Amino acid sequence: MKKWGKPHQSRPTSFLSGEAPVSDDGDVPVTARTVRVLLVDDQESFRSAARLVIQMTEGFELVGEAATGEEATDLAASMAPDLILMDISLPGIDGLEATRRIRRHQPVTQVIAISTYGASEYETRALEAGAVAFLPKSEFVPEELMRIWQGSGRD
Repeated sequence: MKKWGKPHQSRPTSFLSGEAPVSDDGDVPVTARTVRVLLVDDQESFRSAARLVIQMTEGFELVGEAATGEEATDLAASMAPDLILMDISLPGIDGLEATRRIRRHQPVTQVIAISTYGASEYETRALEAGAVAFLPKSEFVPEELMRIWQGSGRD
């Protein structure tokens, strides 16, 4: 279990102007403030790759990592991240059950369910568990992360 920073005290608000600022290159909209991300996956190789994606996504900051559903629920409670990237297949309680527990106790924390399996296999179950979206790991890139975050209504 890795943890960085302190628990987040305030929650994001919508842009008053109605327009999202864009990154320096003009392509990717950025958020009004830093989105604090908790990464949950039992595969170190994927966590390494996901760290890079999060670092490349302007306005997002990795604040912690977990390898099990139990670690995820503990860190979510202590850190109150804005966003959790949750693998579905985890040792112990799976990502779907961890998502249910987190959303029950922290309804403002958004969860994106991720998996090596296709959307047809898990998307409906992930959304029913409380995730705002399902994203196959093969499609996890900065643009998709930003698009889903903005679609969640939390930017």
